[in-house]
Parts: sequence; structure tokens; C-alpha cells
Amino acid sequence: MTLETVFTSLMLIGLIMLAGKLLRRKITLLQKLFLPSSIIGGVLALLLGSQVLGSAIRALPVKAPSWLARGLWPESALEVWSAMPGLLISVVFAGLFLGKEIPSPRQIWRRAGPMVAHGQTMAWGQYVVGISLALLLLTPVWGVSPLAGGLIEIGFEGGHGTAAGLSETFAELGFPEGADLALGLATIGVVAGVLLGTLAVNIGVWRGILKKPQATTAEQPEAEEVSEHEDREPARPDIRDKAIDPLSIHLGFVALAIGTGWLLLQLMICLEANLLVPLGWPKLMTHIPLFPLAMIGGVIVQVLGTKLGYAATIDRKLMNRISGTALDFLIVAAMATLSLTALGANIWIFAILALGGILWNVFGLVVLARFMFPRDWMQNGLANFGQGMGMTVVGLLLVRMSDPQGKTNAMEAFGYKQLLFEPIVGGGLFTAASLPLIAQFGPMPILVGVTAITLGWLIYGLIAFRPRQNQTEQ
Repeated sequence: MTLETVFTSLMLIGLIMLAGKLLRRKITLLQKLFLPSSIIGGVLALLLGSQVLGSAIRALPVKAPSWLARGLWPESALEVWSAMPGLLISVVFAGLFLGKEIPSPRQIWRRAGPMVAHGQTMAWGQYVVGISLALLLLTPVWGVSPLAGGLIEIGFEGGHGTAAGLSETFAELGFPEGADLALGLATIGVVAGVLLGTLAVNIGVWRGILKKPQATTAEQPEAEEVSEHEDREPARPDIRDKAIDPLSIHLGFVALAIGTGWLLLQLMICLEANLLVPLGWPKLMTHIPLFPLAMIGGVIVQVLGTKLGYAATIDRKLMNRISGTALDFLIVAAMATLSLTALGANIWIFAILALGGILWNVFGLVVLARFMFPRDWMQNGLANFGQGMGMTVVGLLLVRMSDPQGKTNAMEAFGYKQLLFEPIVGGGLFTAASLPLIAQFGPMPILVGVTAITLGWLIYGLIAFRPRQNQTEQ
């Protein structure tokens, strides 16, 4: 793998994303599904690779050129693409909180308490559903690894980036096909989230729960650019430095956040090896990927920047572009190297997990949201439903569809919720640790733990917020 190979592979992804963007502009259905161009490009790359186009060419009665029989992509490019998700996911997570004002937990709770309780209940409940399905059905019938119990949360709540970023962890723990299943679940989650969410909005309008919107998100110009990263405005002029481009400085901050996360991970590995392993504790930290610690590193860099005075030089919009570009490249690379053989060999496992995850998320919207939000339960519930189906931006999309004039606090609460949500689940520390925990301790103890946490958040949400149903939210 030479630098020239890496460069060529990156340029190919750029061309693929251009093709995905063109397809999205030309095909109305893709716009109505609000699929990002990166996912469309990733599917296109998969179809033009050796598994689809190559297989079709090899099946022809006439002999085709060897390069075409392997698909359009050279093996060297596929090798680079397969390694990219595990690296780029750290860039995505390192930038999550850089350039954001980080309020105190008390301030966040006052504005987003019900959103946090409901979102945590739905996220931990995905583990309950997944591990229960693995214990009761998937492992006894198909002999699948108990690690499949974590796939719903990784694929749905975590999304494409998390699923791809954990590919090495799946391989290390002896369940490499888990990464392909998680990516498939993430794709199904996005499509189902948009379709079911749109259906829920229309039912809400029909039943009088929601006011009829004057303009849906589909009619707004910015909806065409749906992606994990929304802010596309240029960087603030006050951070421009003639001596160096602002992008270079911001890449330095990303590197600082990742480096801080790496030091934290090495410290955790060292402490575990010297303090816990001699007492019989299994080695877990060596299986934890870097990206959740890179996110913590980003928080540390931002907090220190606020205290030391350099945080003002970090532009959130530019940081969104860096993270967004990394995510786009990650998604295309992961989708292009998705193993259709692994999906086909585990199709029933995939279908059962997808159905279980969808049903739980629908239950969280239709039932739990009614009793866990003091006001505007559907607008708030749709935010968590969309994120729980695979993408934060789907949650934002559904909030805009259900509350286009912004008359509720759903959008604000959803934004604040991420500060108490993403460091733990949805791609956070526990999402990354869930696989080694299941591998080391078995699925049953983890099921007991996640069930207790799910019930704890559910009961707390019902007690703390439902009695205030007729009060005005702060």
C-alpha cells in the first residue's frame, strides 16, 4: 500500500460522491427518502464492485477482460477503503464538541431532561431487545455469536460511522460478519426512519396531535443537503489568519483531540493491566477502539480552550465541515467494502434484528413518548425516534416536519441532549465497550445490567416529568 495508492483511492471516493450527488439530484425518490449522497455513492460503489458487477460479468458465457471481471475498483483501492473507516471515525467523533459551548450539566438538564430520559430509555432498550433475541432465538437456532445482541444499538443508534468504526473490534472478537450486519442495519434504519417518521407526522396531523405544517421540510431548499453535518456556511471572518489557512488550524485541533483521546486510552490500558488484571479482571481496554476516547479528548480540548482563551479560534461551522467530510468518505468506503456474502449467509439474523429494532423504536415513539414528555410528546418523540433509527439528522428532519415554525422546544432540547447522550451510547463509550463486555462476561450479565438501566431511566422519566404535564416547560 503506497502513498500513490492511498491518494488514488481517495480520489476515486471523491468521484463516487459526485456520482451519488448527481443521482440524488436526478432521482426524486432518493430526495424524498432524504438519503445523503454519501450513502447513495456507497451503494453505487458496492454495485460496481466485484461482488455485483464483477459477479455478473464472470457469469457471462463470453470471456470478459480480467479487470472488468473484478469490477471497476482495483484490489488496492478496496484494501485502502477497508482500512479507512476505523481511522476516519476518530476524526468524526473528535469534532463533535469542538467549537461548541459546553454548558453545565444542570443547565442541560433544565432544558432537555425529558429528552435525555426518553433517549436513554430507547438506546439502552435496544440492547435489551438485541441481547434477548440473541439469547432466546439467534444463538440457539442459528448458532450466531452472542455479540449479535449489540448489533441493533450499534447499527441503529450508532449509525454507519459507528458500525464501520467497530469493524476491527468485531474481527478481534471472532465475529467479523457483525460489521457487515451492523452496516446493513444502519442502512435499513435510515430508510425505515424516514418512511415511518413521515407516516407518523401525517397521522399526527390527521388526528389533530400536530398542526398542519405550512411547508414541510421536503419543500425547503436546505433539505436537499441532508447529511450528518448540516452547517455549510463559510468560516467566520474573524478567525481568518493570513499566515495560515483556518482549515489547517482546525485540523490541528482535531489532531490534538485525537491525541488526547489516545493518551487517555493508553492510560486506561496501563491502569487495567497493572491494577485490575492481577486481581483476575479480564483485559477489556485493549478491545476498546479509539473513537469514543477521541470524543472525550475533544471535550477536554474545548473545555481547556474556554478556560485558556483559545476556544474562540475554533469555528463550529468549519469543524462541522471537517467532521462531515470525514464521515462522507467513511460511509462510501464502508459501503463499498460491505460483504454481501456475509449478509446473505445471515439474512434471517439480519431480518429478525431489523424487525426487533424497528418495533422497539416505534414503541418508544407511540407509547413511551406519550408519558415521558410533559408537552409536545410527538415532536419530541420524533427527534429521538429518528436518531434511534440510525442518524441524528433524521431526528432533526422529523422535528422540522412536525414543527416547521419551531413553536416547541424540541429542536433546542434535542441539541442539548447530545451532550449527555453521545459520550455514553449512540457511538459513545458503552457502545464501544459493549462488544468486549459481552465477549468477556457473557450476554446474560450484560442483559441484566442494560435492563436495569433501561428500567431506571424509564421509571425516572415517568416520575420526574409526567406530573408536570400541565405546567409550562422552562
